[in-house]
Amino acid sequence: MRVLVDTSVWIEYFRRGKDSEKLDFLIDENLLVTNDLILAELVPFLKIQNQRKVIELLFDIDKLLLSIDWSQIIGDQYKCLKNGLNGVGIPDLIIAQNAKQNDCQIFSLDNHFSLMKEVLALRIHG
Repeated sequence: MRVLVDTSVWIEYFRRGKDSEKLDFLIDENLLVTNDLILAELVPFLKIQNQRKVIELLFDIDKLLLSIDWSQIIGDQYKCLKNGLNGVGIPDLIIAQNAKQNDCQIFSLDNHFSLMKEVLALRIHG
């Protein structure tokens, strides 16, 4: 079971906040994966904080190739809107698509993923 860890979890982890023990387990068991979108959201802030070692460690995590199927993103956004899920951003839809393409669970503190679970048949880690 591989788990795509969303930016929201990493931010809380760096603050030693919510769900630190869950992420520690995934790290220890080498079950987590990332992608370039998540890294693009995290790394600039870490660079500002001069967190070189943390950045190196993040780049050592297995990375899923992003293969964006824009017609599926459009279809997924339509499904979300049709089911009353307004405000789901394109980055979240890309992360959802990437996890599904690679048969991964998603670990996120972002409520959008829980709301999209049924509509898009996502597997949520929790």
